[in-house]
Amino acid sequence: MHATNERPLRIGVVGVGHLGKIHARLWKEVEGAELIGVFDEVAESRDAIAKEYDVLAFEALEDILDSVDAISVVTPTFAHHAVAKVAIARGIHVLIEKPITTTLEEAEELLSLAITHNVKIQVGHVERFNPALLVVEPYLKNPRFFESHRLAQFTPRGTDVPVVLDLMVHDIDVILSLVKSPVVHIDASGIAVVSEQVDIANARIKFENGAIANVTSSRISQNPMRKLRIFERDAYLSIDFATKSAEVFRLLDEEAAKAVTTPMMRLGQIENAEKPRSIVYERPVVKDLNPLKHELELFLHAIRTDTEPIVSGIDGMRALKVANEIMVSIASQTI
Repeated sequence: MHATNERPLRIGVVGVGHLGKIHARLWKEVEGAELIGVFDEVAESRDAIAKEYDVLAFEALEDILDSVDAISVVTPTFAHHAVAKVAIARGIHVLIEKPITTTLEEAEELLSLAITHNVKIQVGHVERFNPALLVVEPYLKNPRFFESHRLAQFTPRGTDVPVVLDLMVHDIDVILSLVKSPVVHIDASGIAVVSEQVDIANARIKFENGAIANVTSSRISQNPMRKLRIFERDAYLSIDFATKSAEVFRLLDEEAAKAVTTPMMRLGQIENAEKPRSIVYERPVVKDLNPLKHELELFLHAIRTDTEPIVSGIDGMRALKVANEIMVSIASQTI
């Protein structure tokens, strides 16, 4: 079943827990989309959301798939593959929340099915749509070192998977999208603290082009943090995903400094260079943008225009592969 340009894209949400509720609310706001209904195995949850947004509450997965062109898969991770597989086989486009699946074999099967049935897979790595990241991308030339911290206070939600798949996978995906070079080595450590899964982890990822990423995630922190710092020759960029803000420090010659159009501050000057350069501080103006709503809008656009989603199934599988390699490294460590 495929959408046409003559009518709204018919949408369903499968899984209406914490994040699924947000998907349902935002799909109601997306122009060119019509939220048809929701499905969840918990009757109370699906009935409550259906009533709140005046849509249908489907009692079976097959029933919602008979009524839509695309779905958001917002179930627990272990169910991603089973739900998406059935949907894709019916020609339904799928936006799958991260991580794409539990195993690489499952992800590979979904990608193969998507080709066979000519449908789109987009993976919900929502930070790729964060306006703070979008605003710094034009500044990046050749990133060499990344330092990320994604720290959260403990909540039972998400503890069905290790923190690497729950939180760190966001930063893995962002960094892979910026480096565009194969991973050649990973050293990682982590421990379970309050759940049966790894709750805090650190990984050092080395890329073939020499870039290094030091990535830390925790879901047992007192103070939440979602920050990424990027270093390259003559530049340092800082992104705060939580506050949707960014800072840029660059070393520019006088001609380049005069060409800067954003508000800036000169912090100093390198006098002993052949060509004097200034240390320039900029705080780029970040658009007022809801990352998840933007993600849904671009998923719809990819379907309408028959183009590859910005975060494709292949991207989701790459992030999962690195996350799994991190877990293998953690398992080999003795702390």
